[in-house]
Amino acid sequence: MGKKIFASYKYSDDNVESLPGKGWFESTTVRDYVDKLEELLVDEDDIYKGESDGEDLSNWTEDDIEEHLKNRIYDSTITIVFISKGMKENLPENDQWIPWEVCYSIKEITRGGRTSQSNAVLCVVIPDSNGSYEYIMSQDTECNCTNYKTDFLFPILRKNMFNVKEPNTSTCNNQTVYHGYSSYLHMVKWEDFEKDYKAQIDISVYLKDNIENYNLCKKLES
Repeated sequence: MGKKIFASYKYSDDNVESLPGKGWFESTTVRDYVDKLEELLVDEDDIYKGESDGEDLSNWTEDDIEEHLKNRIYDSTITIVFISKGMKENLPENDQWIPWEVCYSIKEITRGGRTSQSNAVLCVVIPDSNGSYEYIMSQDTECNCTNYKTDFLFPILRKNMFNVKEPNTSTCNNQTVYHGYSSYLHMVKWEDFEKDYKAQIDISVYLKDNIENYNLCKKLES
């Protein structure tokens, strides 16, 4: 059965790896990666519920934009958050759209007598302009694990990582290594997402179906 997909991202962030087909004078932004997501969904059962490129909201008030986003998130199954190096602004979390969209996605919202379930949340990490993911994640070959720089993330994302109620852990080089699905937010590199996006979505939906195993944070920091 197809999934309804909402995308949360920093449209204009251009500190990302250039995509094939772009001219030397054309900058790649996160929006270009979202376009690639839409292309992946062509001829599939999954439905894209986010904004399409060229959809102009510039003359809308913030209240109108918020209501517009609420409608799309409420009707979606999974929220895909595109993690990019320049996604954060020097503003409180509750004054930025990405954390607001994530928070609304995770909450159970009652509208018109119907209460929505929390969305699955999949974080897709975009490589930076040097083609590196190390601003947020790196491989530890000695401990056979991935290290995450969670301090880079918005608090609403950081607090929903490593939040499984009964963690399965071991110790390696004086650091805790988590095994299994230790976070409600499933995080994956863009290259792995592009290879088999359905498999990554299925993992996120599996975590959503087992949401009772996680301590979810549903509040933004002011």
